[in-house]
Amino acid sequence: MKTQRLAALLAVPLLALAACSGSGGGSPAPQVQTATADDRPVKRGGTLTVALDADPDALDPTTATTLVGRQVFANMCEKLYDIDANAELVPQLAAALPEVSDDGKTLTIKLREGVKFNDGTELDADAVKTSLDRHRTLAESARAAELESIEEVEVVDPATVRLTLSRPYTPMTAHFADRSGMIMSPKALEEEGDDFGANPVCVGPFKFASRTSGSEIVLDRAPDYYDAAKVKADKVVYKIIVDPNVRAANLKSGDVNVASRLGTPTVAGIQADPKLRVVSGGGLGYYGMRINIGNVDGSTEEYGKIDTPLGSNPQLREAFELSLNRQAINKAVFNGLHQPDCSPLPLDSTYRAKGFTCTPNDPARAKQLVQQSGVPTPIKVTLSAPNDTQNQRLAQVIQQMVKPAGFDVQVKTAEFVTTLEEAEAGNFDTLLNGWSGRVDPDGNLTNQVTTGDSNNYSGMSDPGIDDPIAKAAETADVAERTKLYDQSIKKAAELRGVIYLYHLKEYLGTQRNIAGIQFFQDGLPRLKTAGYAQ
Repeated sequence: MKTQRLAALLAVPLLALAACSGSGGGSPAPQVQTATADDRPVKRGGTLTVALDADPDALDPTTATTLVGRQVFANMCEKLYDIDANAELVPQLAAALPEVSDDGKTLTIKLREGVKFNDGTELDADAVKTSLDRHRTLAESARAAELESIEEVEVVDPATVRLTLSRPYTPMTAHFADRSGMIMSPKALEEEGDDFGANPVCVGPFKFASRTSGSEIVLDRAPDYYDAAKVKADKVVYKIIVDPNVRAANLKSGDVNVASRLGTPTVAGIQADPKLRVVSGGGLGYYGMRINIGNVDGSTEEYGKIDTPLGSNPQLREAFELSLNRQAINKAVFNGLHQPDCSPLPLDSTYRAKGFTCTPNDPARAKQLVQQSGVPTPIKVTLSAPNDTQNQRLAQVIQQMVKPAGFDVQVKTAEFVTTLEEAEAGNFDTLLNGWSGRVDPDGNLTNQVTTGDSNNYSGMSDPGIDDPIAKAAETADVAERTKLYDQSIKKAAELRGVIYLYHLKEYLGTQRNIAGIQFFQDGLPRLKTAGYAQ
């Protein structure tokens, strides 16, 4: 093994947290504090009540697909690796970064010893193998694409696992810093089976206690946690509050201590309240519009012909994008607090090709393309959207922007999880949908735009997309990966199965008497050391 290869093979470039600029309605955007941690001393005891913007899907690391689920997992399901305040990969349940063989096809992972699951059973190499094999092979797994290159997981000794890969795969450690690296109690997996997500057991500072669908999720302090001395709160209660204005009102009234994913129109008002504070994080993810161009029976099934106007006509998809003004959307809907863009890679990503430019807003050209298509106007388009206030506002702005070109957009709203289920099944025309982002660029592309992957809701399928992404994952050379990702992204831009609109900045509101929250670039509030300030 050559551990000196780790720096080149596994390192992830830092993406600096930067405050968004821009304005809405002529007023300057609020200057929001960028923070990674609050180091004020914290009292022991008490309950932290956290407002979430949606109800997560099943709390099963193998099958889960939502950002809001990741927010809950962050405090009850630890991973082999994590990211730190600088967005660098660090060991969590693993004892060190993997040792990588000369050919890049064998990874050896040493585990932290003396760790227990939240049911009191021991975490060892057998448990790691059980979880990784489940992630790889379960029919319903949303992790399978990320772990597809693993041919075998071998138990070397109780504290060591060895992974044999079919090819070198640079992003693997980054995948293990998310749900693919979450290790579940084998005892609970055996007892719960397919219902594991209803009563999950992992390693974490808090353990699952109860869930009331659509209302709340309760976690209790985990007595068997290996780092229990650092855990301050007795309990975490997640309240599902979809409406951003109601989330903000609950924070101001003190009914919740923390409000995640603040609606951007509420940020300035919360920041002006002396009893509250706002910090920013995130920036790795994106939001946009998916257009169904081939998903007829499900995103992982064989693709086919879509007979909707946009799904069947690339010229109309181009006209639709040309009708959209990303800067105006950011100002009108988000008070200038997000980052308008047309790429899945963050604006400051090391892997973003220099000179990459977006298709400009051109309403006149859009109208001309519609006329040239010969399709009678108005052209009916159904836009599915989650039923929260900001998504509805975004849908309405898109509806008005594309109307002059000849598009008649009908907005269809549903619960967030329902929109995901319909998207995966292919039961949509167009869809507002985002991705929370990953530190390695592969995590923003594989499983999103590659053939047959679960989150490729659009049903895009093209070797010009798939092949460069696969090749980029096999090399640690940044320049080569940058070139390959640029090729893939440009090809996907021609097909327009996804029209990217902006990169998400996450805004977290807290009571000023709450301290110890870690809020990194992945936008997941970590509550291990959080509680009431002394």
